[in-house]
Amino acid sequence: MYKYEGISARTRTYRERKDHKHEDTSGMLEEVRFECSSFLGEPNTELYDLLGVPPSASEDDIKKAYRKKNPNDPQAAQKFQEMAAAYEILSDPESRSLYDESGMAGLGPGSGGPGGMDAADLFAQFFGGGATFFDIGGGGPGGGARRHKGQDTEVPYDVTLEDLYNGKSVRMNMEREIICSTCQGSGARGNMKPKECVHCEGKGWTFIQTQIAASRYGTARTKCTECNGQGSKLKEKDRCKKCKGEKTVEEKTRQEIFIEKGMPDGHRIVLAGAGDQQPGIPAGDVIFKLKTAHHESFERSGSNLLTNVKITLSEALLGFSRILIKHLDGRGIRVSSPPGRIIRPGDSIKLRGEGMPTHKHPDQKGDLFIVLDIEMPDAQWLQSVNKPALERLLPSKKPDMDPMPEIVDEVPYEEGDIVDVRARSFPAGSDFFDQGFASQFGEGDEDDWEDEDGDDYDDDNMGSEPECRPQ
Repeated sequence: MYKYEGISARTRTYRERKDHKHEDTSGMLEEVRFECSSFLGEPNTELYDLLGVPPSASEDDIKKAYRKKNPNDPQAAQKFQEMAAAYEILSDPESRSLYDESGMAGLGPGSGGPGGMDAADLFAQFFGGGATFFDIGGGGPGGGARRHKGQDTEVPYDVTLEDLYNGKSVRMNMEREIICSTCQGSGARGNMKPKECVHCEGKGWTFIQTQIAASRYGTARTKCTECNGQGSKLKEKDRCKKCKGEKTVEEKTRQEIFIEKGMPDGHRIVLAGAGDQQPGIPAGDVIFKLKTAHHESFERSGSNLLTNVKITLSEALLGFSRILIKHLDGRGIRVSSPPGRIIRPGDSIKLRGEGMPTHKHPDQKGDLFIVLDIEMPDAQWLQSVNKPALERLLPSKKPDMDPMPEIVDEVPYEEGDIVDVRARSFPAGSDFFDQGFASQFGEGDEDDWEDEDGDDYDDDNMGSEPECRPQ
């Protein structure tokens, strides 16, 4: 790494200021000269020079110049990536203004790239996580995007509706990686130092080149597989005996999480810093994502609850006063119907304040809705009663329709299941057989429809009639 004279210490490059020779993928040597201007009065024109435009170029000129650059030459692939990064900066008015004022130092850490993006993060887009011809602010031997903390770990955790209603404390055994106490995260034994990786020459990354189209090649940086992106390696004999050079060891720990009353499904409980440790950065978090299991009796909708209760025909006609349900906290809920009120199938009642607790405000609860299903008597009960007497007690039967239809067919009675009808791909309604689905008449789905003219609408702004394949 070399520092250019007159440029901020934050702005560095992995190229030397003097003439530099590097080997391309074809084995040919290419002479490369890269001059960097100072801030002692000389204007910043490096990015403009890459695109071949003057600093006074308009946005359209910059776009045209960039589009003319073609990376078909495999030896120019690296250069094209540099031009792509230059175009990304110069095409944005804000980042271009920063560059014109302060050069690449103005795009260093903490300064705004396009859309407020850090310049190092911007360059990472072009190099798969690394910097381009400006390695802004460092970022370690691997040249990867800088990480401010370790990776978070998300763990799905199943909970019951009772857990979310009553609250719960859970203790569990966990395993995580912690920094080795013997080598303090260096991975080395004693005062041993790692040696520079021969494969990547200490950079932590290597170039790979792939053909992405006919006569078109792409070049990208990838993490060195020999040193795992570290830029250096330890010999086997120089490695820490406890962690074997891995810098971290496994630790078994016991953690406790609190499921608070009223937490919603999908809520994330964060244990800050409980994730795997890595040298040089804070540990990530362990995140438990709640997943509510299906409940046999209750359904939840926000802070409200819904349940179904069966009542007898006698209760529907004459009323009831009994314990209808057992709540999620084990309480029995007694309800009395109003005198003289006849309950019809599907009627519902609302019990205020008997729903789910509100998260962070457990004293406030939603409502409990109960749908009443009437349980009809069975055939055995009908055989045990006096049918003529029952018929006199019940409302009279409905007569035939008046006027009678001219033609009346006698059709045999057959029990059926409405589920068989609703399982089809069209609704059961008055236009039951008017739906234009191919599956109505056999196999097929909506993908079987074709619109050969490709017009979505006709001149009258009405949907044009589709044509279908022969059945």
